[in-house]
Amino acid sequence: MSVNNTITYEFPLSERVRVFIRLEQLFHQFIHFSSGKTVADQRAAISVLLDIMSIFRRNDLKSEILKEIDRQAGVLNKIASSEGVDKEKLQNILDQLDQISKKLYAVTGKIGMNIMESDLFQSIAQRSSIPGGTCSFDLPEYHYWLEQDESIRVKDLEHWSGPFIDIHKAIDFILNFIRNSRSASREVAAAGFFQISLDKSQPFQLIKVSLDKSIPCFAEISGGKHRCTIRFMNPSDDDKRPAQSTDDIPFSLTCCLF
Repeated sequence: MSVNNTITYEFPLSERVRVFIRLEQLFHQFIHFSSGKTVADQRAAISVLLDIMSIFRRNDLKSEILKEIDRQAGVLNKIASSEGVDKEKLQNILDQLDQISKKLYAVTGKIGMNIMESDLFQSIAQRSSIPGGTCSFDLPEYHYWLEQDESIRVKDLEHWSGPFIDIHKAIDFILNFIRNSRSASREVAAAGFFQISLDKSQPFQLIKVSLDKSIPCFAEISGGKHRCTIRFMNPSDDDKRPAQSTDDIPFSLTCCLF
């Protein structure tokens, strides 16, 4: 199954990984829109940055990431003496985790809160709760900023997003490590249904289901740390609810550890 010809569905098994994946998506969107040239791109970048800020206000992400790094380092140190382990590669990973940890420990205060020191950003944040609330007649200062030279807007966006760079790198590293912790197995969902029981003694973090794009189904995953159910659903051509496929569906399954 070629990676380019597949769609992968992920199901996080902990709230921590769930938040990390949401932030990963938002960071990718911010990078995409902030490099755009149009006013619509810049508005979208600011909107995504507000979503990132909202997650940071609700979660102590610095603490969560440091806990995850410590947990992963502990697991790696336990297997360091096992036979067949590439000790040089393992040490390189541990060094990277240590560098990320040191950078985060060096950050003082709540990450990203300096953004709210900007009167412009505060005004945008307040008006963004109103649908269409950032029109030119609502926020003429924002309208003025959007019409400034690209270099000015880029500089401001870099300043506002700067505090999140190390967090973004840490989340990318952690999720990449989790996603690549296990090899995929080939499975078949009989009549579109598959259930898996997970070993309670293993720290499973994420379920990955990869499906060939030629198969007209999407994967609906539910469950928890001990058991997961996968249903392959046929999209509806009208407004009716999608129905579970009656076909046997081949797919790749990865139960990711660490």
